[in-house]
Amino acid sequence: MSTHGRAAEDSMFVRTYTLTRGRTRPRHLLGLDTVLNAGPGRPGPGQAEECEEILALCQERRRSVTELAGRLGRPVTAVKILVSDLLDADALVVPLTAPYTSSDADARPSSQLLAALTAGLKRKWPDAIAYPQAG
Repeated sequence: MSTHGRAAEDSMFVRTYTLTRGRTRPRHLLGLDTVLNAGPGRPGPGQAEECEEILALCQERRRSVTELAGRLGRPVTAVKILVSDLLDADALVVPLTAPYTSSDADARPSSQLLAALTAGLKRKWPDAIAYPQAG
């Protein structure tokens, strides 16, 4: 690697380190496909400018963590840390999917879906211990 390439890599690392204030893990469990909406809160003072960009993107429409990282050109882990900060401030929310927000009994998963899920889990982990009273 050339000296110039190494300097650019070091610069990106330092920028990411300062962006997350040295934190390496988000406080919330977020998947790459976690979808986010803008919430009623606002980010606290001293937040990175990327937080405002994340909010602006999520105000346009729901965005996934992966999409936010791509749009910002930042590592996913750094974006997860910023998103965690915004979730703590209620500036972002993770919307519940429609079937689970309803109080209607028909909105629950069907017995066929649960049976298929159980069969798939048994195939993946055949030695798992069954707990008949679980759930």
